[in-house]
Amino acid sequence: MIQGLQDKVVIVTGGGHGIGRAYCHGFAEAGAKVVVADIDAPAAEKVAGEVVKQFDAKALAARVDVAQ
Repeated sequence: MIQGLQDKVVIVTGGGHGIGRAYCHGFAEAGAKVVVADIDAPAAEKVAGEVVKQFDAKALAARVDVAQ
């Protein structure tokens, strides 16, 4: 488990899928506020919703294209 993230803000690029999604869940479980950044906005919204529902954490979805 990740420790020491209570009330910290974590930005996860690629957070809408795969490993990024898992990181979002892990950071939320550790008490962080999570920004789910992904080019796929619906996927980011879905993961942010999961974080709020499963971990009672704060989460924000953002459509981000890190290649631009």
